[in-house]
Amino acid sequence: MRFRPLMLALLAATPAAAQDKPVLTVYAGDYITSEWGPGPKIEEGFEAFCNCDLQFVTGDVLPRVLMEGEGTEADIVFGLNTDVTARARASGLFAPHGQDTTDMSLPIEWTDDVFLPYNWGETAFIYDETRLENPPASFQELLDAPDDLKIVIQDPRSSISGLAMLLWVKAVYGDQAPEAWAKLAPKVLTVTKGWSESYGMFTEGEADMVLSYTTSPAYHIEAEGDETKHAAIFAEGHYFMAELAAQVAGTDQPELAQAFMDWILTPDFQTTVPIANWSLPSKLPEDQWPEVMRNLPRPDKTIFYTEDEAEALRKPALDEWLAAFSR
Repeated sequence: MRFRPLMLALLAATPAAAQDKPVLTVYAGDYITSEWGPGPKIEEGFEAFCNCDLQFVTGDVLPRVLMEGEGTEADIVFGLNTDVTARARASGLFAPHGQDTTDMSLPIEWTDDVFLPYNWGETAFIYDETRLENPPASFQELLDAPDDLKIVIQDPRSSISGLAMLLWVKAVYGDQAPEAWAKLAPKVLTVTKGWSESYGMFTEGEADMVLSYTTSPAYHIEAEGDETKHAAIFAEGHYFMAELAAQVAGTDQPELAQAFMDWILTPDFQTTVPIANWSLPSKLPEDQWPEVMRNLPRPDKTIFYTEDEAEALRKPALDEWLAAFSR
């Protein structure tokens, strides 16, 4: 990678200057700093790289940035996806990332010059084989399962994984999505605001399945030596989701923010993110993925909506979801 002048200066910072390190403020979802989140490793990695102080501010990222507007304190927004980037782009709050995206390890071509993918995966329902011996092998089997099957999902109004599921159902069932939600609703134990709360309920044994990602079992295998957690792979395909970072155009740390965007596609970050974030790296050949990731089952079909398609479908799909869960 061609280093920018600021990065060389940061790496050469004197001990005296290090006492007053510049701060990079990164808005991110709650999961970033959760028990399973990548926040600590990302913070440690970039701070060693930049001699700065990276500070995560967690919560509902896009609503907060849009509300704060040009007065936002964020330098970087971390954890958006293509289901919300149409609204983010229309705000005019974000600057081009300046990266070469012609050689990404994604199942789709990436040409966006503002929102930069740092990892990707597919939505999936995770189950524990000790509690669910015969998991559904398709979305339809899930809908047809007995209502005593208990599932935990996330709210599409506050969670990117919840929104991804909304679009996943729409892609699979189209005009029949309302009927699909009506069949699924009795099986939903609860709808949580974010992913962390849902996944915690699942690991505590409160639910049989949880909405998460095809890569989630890697955490249990690698960190816990537990091979009982699996993604139920559905014949209809799984919804693709890349997590994205963007530089705030009005940042008061423009060079430091650009350095962070440069760092995301370096081998240092890309070899860290699969295990730190339990997801697939956006710019690392598959033969360089951790073995635990290479060995996970993958869906035969990847489902994806562009940001314009996702934005057009978001409100009608949300209305269908609300109708099913307000009964």
